Amino acid sequence: MTEEKSVFQKEKEKEYDKLVKEVSPNSNIVTNCLKAFFVGGTICTLGEALTNIYMGMNISDEDSKVFTSITLIFLSILLTGLGYYSKLGRFAGGGSSIPITGFANSVASPAIEFKKEGYVLGMGAKMFIVAGPVIVYGTVTSIIVGLIYYILT
Repeated sequence: MTEEKSVFQKEKEKEYDKLVKEVSPNSNIVTNCLKAFFVGGTICTLGEALTNIYMGMNISDEDSKVFTSITLIFLSILLTGLGYYSKLGRFAGGGSSIPITGFANSVASPAIEFKKEGYVLGMGAKMFIVAGPVIVYGTVTSIIVGLIYYILT
């Protein structure tokens, strides 16, 4: 009886695999990589252009980079709020998750989504649902690396 069940189960698994292959979209890896490359490159180019614009306004190099970061974060959150960043993410995949813009999107998206549940238990609690682990592990890693650097130097 167990042999019949395993044969029956194997047939069901084959049918399931066939159904999954039929329903799953085929992804073109080369196309996806090119989209990610060009969108990510465009975001980085925008950042460089903003830095040059700010430096052209006689703002110091260090301050220009700070203003560039602020501008990119603002644009990312604005596009998230307007619903365009998710479309960009679906198109470009990893290319739209350039650290500063992708991080801003990962904080703004849950905040917008859970706003209707209230400012404290909705937006405030859920804002860091995606970004929280990045902040925690980034902070812990920086402390560990800092301690190692301090000990070795």
